Amino acid sequence: MVDHGSGILYGKLHTSGASSSLKARIFYVTVWGVWQKARQGGWEIHATASIFAALLAQQPLTISAIEVSELYAPAAIIAGALTLGLVFEVIVLKKVGEAVANSRFSGKEIIIRSVGGVTTLWFGIAGVRFALTRLSLDPNLATLLDHVLLVALIVSGAIVLTRLVGGLLRIHASRVEGVSSSLLANLARIAIVAMAALIILQSLGVQIAPVLAALGVGGLAVALALQDTLSNLFSGVLIIAGRQLRPGDFVGLDSGEEGYVVDVTWRNTTIRTLGNNMVIVPNSSIAQSNITNYYQPERQMSVIVPVGVSYASDLQHVEDVTIEVANEVMSGIEGGVPEFEPLIRFNNFGDFSIDFSVIMRTREVALQYKIMHEFMKLLHKRYREENIEIPYPVTTNIHTDGGGGSNGHAGRLAEQRR
Repeated sequence: MVDHGSGILYGKLHTSGASSSLKARIFYVTVWGVWQKARQGGWEIHATASIFAALLAQQPLTISAIEVSELYAPAAIIAGALTLGLVFEVIVLKKVGEAVANSRFSGKEIIIRSVGGVTTLWFGIAGVRFALTRLSLDPNLATLLDHVLLVALIVSGAIVLTRLVGGLLRIHASRVEGVSSSLLANLARIAIVAMAALIILQSLGVQIAPVLAALGVGGLAVALALQDTLSNLFSGVLIIAGRQLRPGDFVGLDSGEEGYVVDVTWRNTTIRTLGNNMVIVPNSSIAQSNITNYYQPERQMSVIVPVGVSYASDLQHVEDVTIEVANEVMSGIEGGVPEFEPLIRFNNFGDFSIDFSVIMRTREVALQYKIMHEFMKLLHKRYREENIEIPYPVTTNIHTDGGGGSNGHAGRLAEQRR
Protein backbone atom coordinates (compact mmCIF):
# COMPACT_ATOMS: atom_id res chain seq x y z
CA MET A 1 0.00 0.00 0.00
CA VAL A 2 1.42 3.36 -1.02
CA ASP A 3 1.26 6.08 1.64
CA HIS A 4 2.39 9.68 2.14
CA GLY A 5 5.85 8.53 3.18
CA SER A 6 6.44 7.28 -0.34
CA GLY A 7 6.96 10.89 -1.48
CA ILE A 8 9.89 11.25 0.89
CA LEU A 9 11.24 7.94 -0.45
CA TYR A 10 11.05 9.33 -3.97
CA GLY A 11 12.95 12.45 -2.97
CA LYS A 12 15.67 10.44 -1.26
CA LEU A 13 16.04 8.16 -4.27
CA HIS A 14 16.45 11.14 -6.55
CA THR A 15 18.96 12.98 -4.38
CA SER A 16 20.97 9.78 -3.79
CA GLY A 17 21.33 9.19 -7.48
CA ALA A 18 19.09 6.14 -7.76
CA SER A 19 19.16 4.42 -11.13
CA SER A 20 16.47 5.11 -13.68
CA SER A 21 15.34 1.46 -13.69
CA LEU A 22 14.73 1.58 -9.96
CA LYS A 23 12.82 4.80 -10.36
CA ALA A 24 10.73 3.16 -13.07
CA ARG A 25 9.83 0.40 -10.67
CA ILE A 26 8.71 2.99 -8.14
CA PHE A 27 6.45 4.54 -10.77
CA TYR A 28 4.64 1.22 -11.23
CA VAL A 29 4.39 0.86 -7.48
CA THR A 30 2.63 4.22 -7.57
CA VAL A 31 0.20 2.96 -10.21
CA TRP A 32 -0.36 -0.15 -8.13
CA GLY A 33 -1.22 2.06 -5.16
CA VAL A 34 -3.90 3.81 -7.22
CA TRP A 35 -5.30 0.43 -8.25
CA GLN A 36 -5.44 -0.79 -4.64
CA LYS A 37 -7.27 2.37 -3.64
CA ALA A 38 -9.70 1.84 -6.47
CA ARG A 39 -10.44 -1.71 -5.37
CA GLN A 40 -11.28 -0.44 -1.91
CA GLY A 41 -13.84 1.91 -3.44
CA GLY A 42 -12.18 5.10 -2.25
CA TRP A 43 -10.89 6.26 -5.63
CA GLU A 44 -8.53 8.64 -3.84
CA ILE A 45 -5.15 9.32 -5.34
CA HIS A 46 -3.75 11.28 -2.42
CA ALA A 47 -0.84 8.82 -2.11
CA THR A 48 0.19 9.43 -5.70
CA ALA A 49 -0.28 13.18 -5.27
CA SER A 50 1.99 13.17 -2.22
CA ILE A 51 4.69 11.40 -4.18
CA PHE A 52 4.43 13.86 -7.01
CA ALA A 53 4.52 16.76 -4.56
CA ALA A 54 7.69 15.45 -2.95
CA LEU A 55 9.27 14.98 -6.36
CA LEU A 56 8.34 18.44 -7.58
CA ALA A 57 9.99 19.90 -4.52
CA GLN A 58 13.26 18.59 -5.94
CA GLN A 59 14.62 19.18 -9.39
CA PRO A 60 12.69 17.41 -12.18
CA LEU A 61 13.10 13.63 -11.96
CA THR A 62 13.29 11.45 -15.07
CA ILE A 63 12.23 7.83 -15.21
CA SER A 64 13.57 6.27 -18.35
CA ALA A 65 13.94 9.73 -19.82
CA ILE A 66 10.39 10.71 -18.75
CA GLU A 67 9.70 13.86 -16.77
CA VAL A 68 7.69 13.31 -13.61
CA SER A 69 5.23 15.87 -14.81
CA GLU A 70 4.39 13.54 -17.67
CA LEU A 71 3.16 10.91 -15.22
CA TYR A 72 0.13 12.92 -14.20
CA ALA A 73 -1.76 12.15 -17.39
CA PRO A 74 -1.24 8.33 -17.28
CA ALA A 75 -2.23 8.23 -13.61
CA ALA A 76 -5.33 10.28 -14.35
CA ILE A 77 -6.20 7.98 -17.25
CA ILE A 78 -5.97 4.90 -15.06
CA ALA A 79 -8.03 6.47 -12.27
CA GLY A 80 -10.61 7.67 -14.79
CA ALA A 81 -10.88 4.26 -16.40
CA LEU A 82 -11.46 2.59 -13.05
CA THR A 83 -14.08 5.20 -12.20
CA LEU A 84 -15.86 4.59 -15.49
CA GLY A 85 -15.78 0.86 -14.83
CA LEU A 86 -17.39 1.29 -11.43
CA VAL A 87 -20.03 3.65 -12.84
CA PHE A 88 -20.75 1.20 -15.66
CA GLU A 89 -21.15 -1.67 -13.22
CA VAL A 90 -23.24 0.16 -10.63
CA ILE A 91 -25.47 2.18 -12.95
CA VAL A 92 -25.45 0.78 -16.49
CA LEU A 93 -25.55 -2.92 -15.63
CA LYS A 94 -28.23 -2.25 -13.02
CA LYS A 95 -30.36 -0.42 -15.57
CA VAL A 96 -29.86 -3.18 -18.13
CA GLY A 97 -30.88 -5.77 -15.55
CA GLU A 98 -34.06 -3.85 -14.78
CA ALA A 99 -34.81 -3.43 -18.49
CA VAL A 100 -34.59 -7.16 -19.24
CA ALA A 101 -36.30 -8.25 -16.03
CA ASN A 102 -39.61 -8.78 -17.84
CA SER A 103 -38.15 -10.52 -20.89
CA ARG A 104 -38.88 -14.17 -21.59
CA PHE A 105 -35.24 -15.16 -21.65
CA SER A 106 -34.56 -16.87 -18.33
CA GLY A 107 -30.80 -16.47 -18.59
CA LYS A 108 -30.81 -12.67 -18.39
CA GLU A 109 -29.91 -12.58 -14.72
CA ILE A 110 -27.10 -15.05 -15.27
CA ILE A 111 -25.56 -12.89 -17.99
CA ILE A 112 -25.67 -9.78 -15.79
CA ARG A 113 -24.29 -11.70 -12.84
CA SER A 114 -21.51 -13.25 -14.91
CA VAL A 115 -19.90 -9.92 -15.77
CA GLY A 116 -20.42 -8.46 -12.30
CA GLY A 117 -17.13 -7.33 -10.79
CA VAL A 118 -15.20 -8.02 -13.99
CA THR A 119 -16.24 -4.98 -16.02
CA THR A 120 -14.34 -2.68 -13.66
CA LEU A 121 -11.24 -4.79 -14.23
CA TRP A 122 -11.70 -4.57 -17.99
CA PHE A 123 -11.96 -0.78 -17.82
CA GLY A 124 -8.85 -0.73 -15.65
CA ILE A 125 -6.91 -2.89 -18.12
CA ALA A 126 -7.96 -0.61 -20.96
CA GLY A 127 -6.93 2.44 -18.94
CA VAL A 128 -3.50 1.03 -18.10
CA ARG A 129 -2.94 0.01 -21.72
CA PHE A 130 -3.84 3.48 -22.97
CA ALA A 131 -1.71 5.10 -20.26
CA LEU A 132 1.31 3.08 -21.33
CA THR A 133 1.05 4.51 -24.84
CA ARG A 134 1.67 7.95 -23.31
CA LEU A 135 5.03 6.86 -21.90
CA SER A 136 8.34 6.10 -23.55
CA LEU A 137 9.25 2.83 -21.90
CA ASP A 138 12.04 0.37 -22.41
CA PRO A 139 10.89 -2.11 -25.10
CA ASN A 140 11.45 -5.12 -22.87
CA LEU A 141 9.47 -3.54 -20.04
CA ALA A 142 6.69 -2.50 -22.41
CA THR A 143 6.47 -6.04 -23.75
CA LEU A 144 6.33 -7.47 -20.23
CA LEU A 145 3.51 -5.12 -19.25
CA ASP A 146 1.60 -5.97 -22.42
CA HIS A 147 1.86 -9.65 -21.56
CA VAL A 148 0.65 -9.00 -18.00
CA LEU A 149 -2.38 -7.12 -19.28
CA LEU A 150 -3.11 -9.82 -21.84
CA VAL A 151 -2.97 -12.54 -19.19
CA ALA A 152 -5.29 -10.52 -16.94
CA LEU A 153 -7.73 -10.08 -19.82
CA ILE A 154 -7.75 -13.78 -20.69
CA VAL A 155 -8.18 -14.85 -17.06
CA SER A 156 -11.05 -12.42 -16.53
CA GLY A 157 -12.70 -13.63 -19.73
CA ALA A 158 -12.40 -17.23 -18.52
CA ILE A 159 -14.02 -16.25 -15.22
CA VAL A 160 -16.98 -14.69 -17.02
CA LEU A 161 -17.31 -17.70 -19.31
CA THR A 162 -17.30 -20.22 -16.43
CA ARG A 163 -19.98 -18.23 -14.61
CA LEU A 164 -22.09 -18.00 -17.74
CA VAL A 165 -21.79 -21.67 -18.70
CA GLY A 166 -22.43 -22.83 -15.13
CA GLY A 167 -25.57 -20.70 -14.86
CA LEU A 168 -26.95 -21.83 -18.21
CA LEU A 169 -26.29 -25.46 -17.31
CA ARG A 170 -28.25 -25.01 -14.09
CA ILE A 171 -31.18 -23.61 -16.06
CA HIS A 172 -30.99 -26.52 -18.48
CA ALA A 173 -30.85 -29.01 -15.60
CA SER A 174 -33.95 -27.46 -14.00
CA ARG A 175 -35.90 -27.87 -17.25
CA VAL A 176 -34.72 -31.29 -18.37
CA GLU A 177 -35.14 -34.26 -16.07
CA GLY A 178 -32.12 -36.45 -15.64
CA VAL A 179 -29.42 -33.80 -15.95
CA SER A 180 -27.06 -33.14 -13.06
CA SER A 181 -25.88 -29.53 -13.09
CA SER A 182 -22.91 -29.94 -10.74
CA LEU A 183 -21.05 -32.61 -12.73
CA LEU A 184 -21.61 -30.91 -16.09
CA ALA A 185 -20.69 -27.51 -14.64
CA ASN A 186 -17.46 -28.87 -13.17
CA LEU A 187 -16.50 -30.51 -16.46
CA ALA A 188 -17.24 -27.26 -18.31
CA ARG A 189 -15.10 -25.27 -15.85
CA ILE A 190 -12.20 -27.66 -16.29
CA ALA A 191 -12.45 -27.40 -20.07
CA ILE A 192 -12.60 -23.57 -19.98
CA VAL A 193 -9.64 -23.29 -17.60
CA ALA A 194 -7.59 -25.67 -19.77
CA MET A 195 -8.40 -23.68 -22.91
CA ALA A 196 -7.54 -20.40 -21.15
CA ALA A 197 -4.19 -21.81 -20.01
CA LEU A 198 -3.34 -22.93 -23.54
CA ILE A 199 -4.32 -19.54 -24.97
CA ILE A 200 -2.13 -17.78 -22.41
CA LEU A 201 0.85 -19.98 -23.24
CA GLN A 202 0.33 -19.45 -26.94
CA SER A 203 0.02 -15.68 -26.45
CA LEU A 204 3.26 -15.59 -24.47
CA GLY A 205 5.08 -17.33 -27.30
CA VAL A 206 5.33 -20.71 -25.61
CA GLN A 207 5.09 -23.63 -28.00
CA ILE A 208 2.17 -25.70 -26.76
CA ALA A 209 2.82 -28.76 -28.92
CA PRO A 210 5.63 -30.05 -26.65
CA VAL A 211 3.47 -29.17 -23.65
CA LEU A 212 0.59 -31.25 -24.99
CA ALA A 213 2.94 -34.15 -25.72
CA ALA A 214 4.31 -33.99 -22.18
CA LEU A 215 0.78 -33.83 -20.79
CA GLY A 216 -0.15 -36.89 -22.82
CA VAL A 217 2.71 -38.92 -21.38
CA GLY A 218 2.14 -37.56 -17.90
CA GLY A 219 -1.59 -38.15 -18.21
CA LEU A 220 -1.00 -41.88 -18.55
CA ALA A 221 0.89 -41.95 -15.27
CA VAL A 222 -1.79 -39.85 -13.60
CA ALA A 223 -4.53 -42.14 -14.93
CA LEU A 224 -2.78 -45.17 -13.42
CA ALA A 225 -2.42 -43.41 -10.09
CA LEU A 226 -6.03 -42.16 -10.03
CA GLN A 227 -7.88 -45.22 -11.28
CA ASP A 228 -10.59 -45.06 -8.62
CA THR A 229 -11.15 -41.33 -9.09
CA LEU A 230 -11.36 -41.62 -12.87
CA SER A 231 -13.63 -44.64 -12.53
CA ASN A 232 -16.04 -42.58 -10.43
CA LEU A 233 -15.83 -39.69 -12.89
CA PHE A 234 -16.65 -41.74 -15.98
CA SER A 235 -19.29 -43.72 -14.09
CA GLY A 236 -20.98 -40.43 -13.21
CA VAL A 237 -20.93 -39.37 -16.85
CA LEU A 238 -22.44 -42.71 -17.90
CA ILE A 239 -25.13 -42.48 -15.23
CA ILE A 240 -26.20 -39.05 -16.49
CA ALA A 241 -25.95 -40.02 -20.15
CA GLY A 242 -28.02 -43.17 -19.63
CA ARG A 243 -30.76 -41.26 -17.73
CA GLN A 244 -31.62 -44.38 -15.77
CA LEU A 245 -30.76 -42.62 -12.54
CA ARG A 246 -31.77 -38.96 -12.42
CA PRO A 247 -31.64 -36.27 -9.73
CA GLY A 248 -35.00 -36.29 -7.98
CA ASP A 249 -35.69 -40.01 -8.55
CA PHE A 250 -36.59 -42.25 -5.63
CA VAL A 251 -34.31 -45.29 -5.75
CA GLY A 252 -33.57 -48.36 -3.70
CA LEU A 253 -30.06 -49.79 -3.51
CA ASP A 254 -29.30 -53.48 -3.25
CA SER A 255 -27.69 -52.73 0.12
CA GLY A 256 -31.10 -51.70 1.47
CA GLU A 257 -30.93 -47.89 1.44
CA GLU A 258 -33.78 -46.00 -0.19
CA GLY A 259 -34.17 -42.32 -0.89
CA TYR A 260 -34.21 -39.45 -3.36
CA VAL A 261 -31.24 -38.82 -5.63
CA VAL A 262 -29.99 -35.33 -4.75
CA ASP A 263 -27.06 -34.96 -7.12
CA VAL A 264 -24.49 -36.82 -9.19
CA THR A 265 -21.06 -35.24 -8.81
CA TRP A 266 -17.72 -36.15 -10.35
CA ARG A 267 -17.01 -38.56 -7.51
CA ASN A 268 -20.22 -39.78 -5.87
CA THR A 269 -23.99 -39.85 -5.92
CA THR A 270 -25.84 -38.29 -2.99
CA ILE A 271 -29.11 -39.89 -1.83
CA ARG A 272 -31.44 -38.38 0.78
CA THR A 273 -33.38 -41.01 2.71
CA LEU A 274 -36.92 -40.58 4.05
CA GLY A 275 -35.34 -40.05 7.47
CA ASN A 276 -33.60 -36.95 6.02
CA ASN A 277 -30.17 -38.56 6.15
CA MET A 278 -27.65 -38.30 3.34
CA VAL A 279 -26.17 -41.47 1.87
CA ILE A 280 -22.99 -40.92 -0.16
CA VAL A 281 -22.35 -43.68 -2.71
CA PRO A 282 -19.34 -43.73 -5.09
CA ASN A 283 -20.40 -43.54 -8.73
CA SER A 284 -18.52 -46.73 -9.56
CA SER A 285 -20.56 -48.61 -6.93
CA ILE A 286 -23.79 -47.20 -8.39
CA ALA A 287 -22.77 -48.34 -11.88
CA GLN A 288 -22.08 -51.88 -10.64
CA SER A 289 -25.11 -52.25 -8.33
CA ASN A 290 -28.66 -53.45 -8.83
CA ILE A 291 -30.85 -50.41 -8.31
CA THR A 292 -34.63 -50.13 -8.18
CA ASN A 293 -35.86 -46.82 -9.60
CA TYR A 294 -39.38 -46.19 -8.30
CA TYR A 295 -39.85 -43.24 -10.66
CA GLN A 296 -39.42 -45.16 -13.89
CA PRO A 297 -41.22 -45.72 -16.14
CA GLU A 298 -43.66 -43.55 -14.11
CA ARG A 299 -44.07 -42.28 -10.58
CA GLN A 300 -47.34 -44.07 -9.87
CA MET A 301 -46.86 -47.47 -8.31
CA SER A 302 -48.91 -50.28 -6.84
CA VAL A 303 -49.47 -50.65 -3.10
CA ILE A 304 -50.00 -54.28 -2.11
CA VAL A 305 -51.36 -55.10 1.36
CA PRO A 306 -51.54 -58.77 2.48
CA VAL A 307 -54.70 -59.73 4.46
CA GLY A 308 -56.04 -62.96 5.91
CA VAL A 309 -59.58 -63.95 7.04
CA SER A 310 -61.06 -66.90 8.84
CA TYR A 311 -62.05 -70.07 6.99
CA ALA A 312 -65.60 -69.49 8.22
CA SER A 313 -65.87 -66.18 6.36
CA ASP A 314 -68.00 -65.57 3.27
CA LEU A 315 -65.33 -64.75 0.73
CA GLN A 316 -67.66 -62.79 -1.55
CA HIS A 317 -68.76 -60.64 1.35
CA VAL A 318 -65.13 -60.21 2.36
CA GLU A 319 -64.26 -59.07 -1.17
CA ASP A 320 -67.11 -56.56 -1.35
CA VAL A 321 -66.33 -54.98 2.02
CA THR A 322 -62.60 -54.82 1.30
CA ILE A 323 -63.18 -53.17 -2.11
CA GLU A 324 -65.41 -50.53 -0.50
CA VAL A 325 -62.71 -49.68 2.04
CA ALA A 326 -60.02 -49.58 -0.64
CA ASN A 327 -62.10 -47.22 -2.80
CA GLU A 328 -62.64 -44.97 0.19
CA VAL A 329 -58.89 -44.80 0.76
CA MET A 330 -58.14 -44.13 -2.92
CA SER A 331 -60.52 -41.19 -3.06
CA GLY A 332 -60.01 -39.69 0.39
CA ILE A 333 -56.34 -40.13 1.29
CA GLU A 334 -53.48 -37.97 -0.01
CA GLY A 335 -51.48 -39.83 -2.60
CA GLY A 336 -54.29 -42.15 -3.68
CA VAL A 337 -55.35 -42.49 -7.30
CA PRO A 338 -59.18 -42.09 -7.38
CA GLU A 339 -59.53 -43.36 -10.95
CA PHE A 340 -57.82 -46.64 -10.08
CA GLU A 341 -60.07 -49.63 -9.32
CA PRO A 342 -58.67 -51.60 -6.36
CA LEU A 343 -58.24 -55.35 -6.81
CA ILE A 344 -58.38 -58.39 -4.53
CA ARG A 345 -56.60 -61.64 -5.34
CA PHE A 346 -56.96 -64.68 -3.08
CA ASN A 347 -53.71 -66.57 -3.21
CA ASN A 348 -53.24 -69.02 -0.35
CA PHE A 349 -54.97 -71.43 2.02
CA GLY A 350 -52.86 -70.81 5.08
CA ASP A 351 -52.54 -72.75 8.30
CA PHE A 352 -55.13 -70.63 10.06
CA SER A 353 -56.47 -68.20 7.42
CA ILE A 354 -57.38 -67.70 3.79
CA ASP A 355 -54.85 -65.20 2.49
CA PHE A 356 -55.31 -62.59 -0.20
CA SER A 357 -53.69 -59.36 -1.42
CA VAL A 358 -55.34 -55.97 -1.78
CA ILE A 359 -53.87 -54.01 -4.68
CA MET A 360 -54.17 -50.21 -4.61
CA ARG A 361 -52.21 -47.41 -6.27
CA THR A 362 -50.31 -44.33 -5.13
CA ARG A 363 -48.99 -41.28 -6.97
CA GLU A 364 -45.73 -41.18 -5.03
CA VAL A 365 -43.63 -43.93 -3.50
CA ALA A 366 -43.21 -42.06 -0.21
CA LEU A 367 -47.00 -41.82 0.21
CA GLN A 368 -47.56 -45.57 0.13
CA TYR A 369 -47.00 -45.74 3.89
CA LYS A 370 -49.78 -43.24 4.52
CA ILE A 371 -52.14 -45.24 2.29
CA MET A 372 -51.30 -48.53 4.02
CA HIS A 373 -51.72 -46.89 7.43
CA GLU A 374 -55.19 -45.52 6.72
CA PHE A 375 -56.33 -48.64 4.87
CA MET A 376 -55.44 -50.97 7.74
CA LYS A 377 -57.27 -48.80 10.28
CA LEU A 378 -60.43 -48.53 8.18
CA LEU A 379 -60.38 -52.22 7.20
CA HIS A 380 -60.05 -53.40 10.79
CA LYS A 381 -62.98 -51.18 11.80
CA ARG A 382 -65.20 -52.43 8.97
CA TYR A 383 -64.34 -56.08 9.61
CA ARG A 384 -65.42 -55.69 13.24
CA GLU A 385 -68.68 -54.09 12.13
CA GLU A 386 -69.30 -56.88 9.58
CA ASN A 387 -68.26 -59.68 11.98
CA ILE A 388 -65.43 -60.75 9.70
CA GLU A 389 -62.75 -62.46 11.73
CA ILE A 390 -59.08 -61.82 11.19
CA PRO A 391 -57.54 -64.95 12.74
CA TYR A 392 -54.24 -65.16 14.52
CA PRO A 393 -51.88 -68.15 14.90
CA VAL A 394 -52.76 -70.88 17.43
CA THR A 395 -50.11 -73.36 18.57
CA THR A 396 -51.15 -76.59 20.33
CA ASN A 397 -48.54 -78.27 22.53
CA ILE A 398 -49.16 -81.86 23.78
CA HIS A 399 -47.11 -82.98 26.73
CA THR A 400 -47.13 -86.66 27.86
CA ASP A 401 -45.81 -87.87 31.19
CA GLY A 402 -44.66 -91.52 31.36
CA GLY A 403 -44.29 -93.58 34.52
CA GLY A 404 -46.18 -95.88 36.90
CA GLY A 405 -48.75 -94.72 39.37
CA SER A 406 -52.20 -95.43 40.64
CA ASN A 407 -53.62 -93.59 37.67
CA GLY A 408 -51.25 -95.17 35.12
CA HIS A 409 -50.29 -93.12 32.14
CA ALA A 410 -51.69 -89.62 32.32
CA GLY A 411 -51.89 -87.11 29.53
CA ARG A 412 -52.06 -83.41 29.68
CA LEU A 413 -53.31 -81.25 26.81
CA ALA A 414 -52.60 -77.57 26.83
CA GLU A 415 -53.44 -74.92 24.32
CA GLN A 416 -51.29 -71.91 24.11
CA ARG A 417 -52.39 -68.97 22.08
CA ARG A 418 -49.99 -66.39 21.00
